[in-house]
Amino acid sequence: MKKISFLIIAALSLFTAPIAQGYDKNTGKSEQYNYDDTRKLVALVHDAAELVRINGEAAFSDFRIPNSRWRKGETYIFVLDPKGNMLLHPDPELEGKNELELKDINGKPIIRGLLGAATNLPDKPEGWYHYEWPVPGGLLSRWKSSYVRLVKAPSGKQYIVGSGMYNDRMERAFVIDAVRDAVGQIEKNGEAAYKVFHDPKGPFMAKDAYIFVVDKNGVDVVNPAFPSLEGRNIMDVKDTRGKQLVREMLQVVQTSGSGWVDYMWPKPGESGSTMKSSYVSKVKMGDSWVMVGCGVYLADAPKTMSTTKKMTAPELMKLVNEAAVVFEKNGEKAFPEFRKKGTNWFHDGSYFFVWTMDGVRVFNAANPKIEGETVDGTKDVLGRPYGKMFLDAAATSKGEGWVHYMYPEPQDIFPTWKSSFVKRVTFPSGKQYIVGCGIYNMDMDKAFIEDIVNHAATLVEHHGKEAFDQLRDKTGPYLFMDTYVFVDDVDGVELVNPAQPSIVGKNLINAKDVHGKLIVRQYIDAAVKNGSAWTDYYWYRPGESVPAHKHTFVRKVKFEDKTYVVGAGYYK
Repeated sequence: MKKISFLIIAALSLFTAPIAQGYDKNTGKSEQYNYDDTRKLVALVHDAAELVRINGEAAFSDFRIPNSRWRKGETYIFVLDPKGNMLLHPDPELEGKNELELKDINGKPIIRGLLGAATNLPDKPEGWYHYEWPVPGGLLSRWKSSYVRLVKAPSGKQYIVGSGMYNDRMERAFVIDAVRDAVGQIEKNGEAAYKVFHDPKGPFMAKDAYIFVVDKNGVDVVNPAFPSLEGRNIMDVKDTRGKQLVREMLQVVQTSGSGWVDYMWPKPGESGSTMKSSYVSKVKMGDSWVMVGCGVYLADAPKTMSTTKKMTAPELMKLVNEAAVVFEKNGEKAFPEFRKKGTNWFHDGSYFFVWTMDGVRVFNAANPKIEGETVDGTKDVLGRPYGKMFLDAAATSKGEGWVHYMYPEPQDIFPTWKSSFVKRVTFPSGKQYIVGCGIYNMDMDKAFIEDIVNHAATLVEHHGKEAFDQLRDKTGPYLFMDTYVFVDDVDGVELVNPAQPSIVGKNLINAKDVHGKLIVRQYIDAAVKNGSAWTDYYWYRPGESVPAHKHTFVRKVKFEDKTYVVGAGYYK
């Protein structure tokens, strides 16, 4: 595995957690951990550290033996010194070098984080660090949790011994320690600690877990995932089963100081709810106090499926086109009809909105209070300029298009993924407007994927490589939820992949999925032969470690003397 030049593309982060209390050196088990593979990894590192404590540097030779307990498959022992020198690692590109500045694909400092996990607290010479790293011999970076331990050899030298597991499951123990560390930061630095909680490269975010702070009155003070909520009172926010989760959290910290609160909440991009557990703790802030918490979606947690049948992309497009006919005939006089709940125009979270072509919101069926606002520069919580996207889509020659952004459902305050189809419509007055409607957490389908690939292919066809930056833009229209556009050349070199940039520049022509299918060769051959094609294979969703069934649409595109294959897919 060659060393990877990492790029910053996402908000995955790292945090540390100390050793589980009650660890049994004989069994390697701890009641603090939920999963057996976590307990086994802790036991492996403890035994390796003990070998170094007794045998010193001579133990390194044992750790190098292939197919031994110390180096087998995806699991291996690595050793660092306190200065960041990698003394032992299966990758010869890393071993024997100082790797203090090594970062993952999100710009997170891997080695500094590992050293800090074992040395930051003198009474806790061990800990966890979470980051993205490729599987030995693999192409993609995957979520990895590494456990490290500080040990002194007979020579008097200190070493950091560790190992990791490629697993995106979060342990409750990780969340508890993140909150405790955040409490310590606030006790030491007061409100200055809030900046650290927001830092996407800092130690307080891991996958979909992050630190949040709420004051005693229910005002959201820190919320890195949804910064637009900061300063708002969320006391009466309810989960999808009606539980007033913030009130319950505040009650827990007032009565017990700290504790767990479970509630049902949708994962980003999912329409059903999954059980989420948040650990919350009370901490003094000046003459008052605040609540600090961190939540995690636990593996195999209970889920509820949405009972409401959502529209598909073609159904929504058909609905918007039907609405356009009504507006072309009746103009503003149609507004009362579109405000009626339970009608074809307004039901189950789907409603219509109308903008002027210069970005003034003149109609919003779900919230008339926001009508009249100028919103052409509006951005969502991810920085996606959906106001400009609406205007751009309506200004195209077709006068229509899709826009994907984060926006709260009616009567909610937490943004979720929304996919809106907008269309340029001429009212009886002769004035043109943008008419649109959206679906929350829309299920992708073939019609939609073909549409986004066709738009991207047209861009490449007209501009060649100059179009690549637009396709890579994480705030643009070609990257949302777990859908993204990629571009390969006909030899199999990956040229664009905003979701997995570590493979950009690599030749993937011989890449296989978990069933041995030559996936890249297959879709390139099909696109070159037929012009466009659908193919299916198993591939990793962004940020996940288990391959999922993916359906991908590809198109052959020519620009001058270059031939490209442009594609996108959705996971079943």
